[in-house]
Amino acid sequence: MTAFHTETGSLADGRQVIYFNSSPDAGRAGFADKRDLGDRVSAGQLRYDVLRDEWVAVSAGRSSRPTLPVACPLCPTDGDELTEIPAPDYEVAVFENRFPSFGGFGEPGPLPPADPGTGMAVTAPASGRCEVVCFSDQHESSLVDLSPERVELVVRALASRTAELSARGDIAQVFCFENRGVEIGVTLHHPHGQIYGYPYVTPQTRTHLAAAARHKRATGRDLFDDIIEAERRGPRVIAENDHWIAFTPFAARWPFEVHLYPLQRFADLAELTDESIAAFAPLYLDVLKRCDVAFPGEAMPYMAGWHQAPVGEGRELGRLRLEVVSIRRGAGKVKFLASSESVMGGFVNDLGPETAAEILKEAL
Repeated sequence: MTAFHTETGSLADGRQVIYFNSSPDAGRAGFADKRDLGDRVSAGQLRYDVLRDEWVAVSAGRSSRPTLPVACPLCPTDGDELTEIPAPDYEVAVFENRFPSFGGFGEPGPLPPADPGTGMAVTAPASGRCEVVCFSDQHESSLVDLSPERVELVVRALASRTAELSARGDIAQVFCFENRGVEIGVTLHHPHGQIYGYPYVTPQTRTHLAAAARHKRATGRDLFDDIIEAERRGPRVIAENDHWIAFTPFAARWPFEVHLYPLQRFADLAELTDESIAAFAPLYLDVLKRCDVAFPGEAMPYMAGWHQAPVGEGRELGRLRLEVVSIRRGAGKVKFLASSESVMGGFVNDLGPETAAEILKEAL
């Protein structure tokens, strides 16, 4: 089991930075942030879309976030090269996003109203919290290049942050995710992910919970258990061990889409056992390596996000799982989300789940 120690420091504008270390007394939190950042940036507001029945965050401050900077803000501070990480080295570091979509107020704010009413211009403070998770201090690395022990430490950091954010009172759901590749729109190539502490339950999760509730009423069984059993009997399983299964789902929307389910039910990352975390790391690295060699010379751009149960209502129906999706549809080709997907939400898979699964199974 990977050891797990934390230390917490402050950035120049009052934001928090947390170091996750494999050994105690690393002393990283003692390094001061010497930058002059001024006041911290707060997110804007939530606006309720009466037609879609969902909240939209409006955060104009995010337009100032760095794009392809000369100096990477996620590398450790090196002499006069001052970054978001004051320490000269680190293993895994988490800090409050300088340009948040949610939160940035210093203290927890109120949740948006559960019943927005019938008004045409309903707003609420964009409470919650946004954090950046740096997987390594090595700029030229990627998550797929990390050791299983480092991936374990990353997962433990995500689990720790999930537990703390869930207890704040202004967060309804915690979403941990990673974007990789210029095709996805990534501009900071240092290996990192993010955590969104949403002040509301996202539309995608509400849809999943409603489907799980319908299935429970109709069959008396857990929807996610039934998905696992169905996929186990099919041709789309990519990898499996005693604790996890990775498969391309029957109705995959993306050209390459892999879901990783723990075989035991957990509501969120904070509930994972030590054995499950240790078993996840090599399986996930195996999946990512398969993605990267599927098309020689072309690293797979991807979006990876953890589905976690809500903090409150509906939690008993939620199920922890990781979803990895890519717009890569072939050598030198990407799928653009055009009108059907972007406007109507009607996805068209022009590769096929069985074909994608076969490519990944044969990749190694």
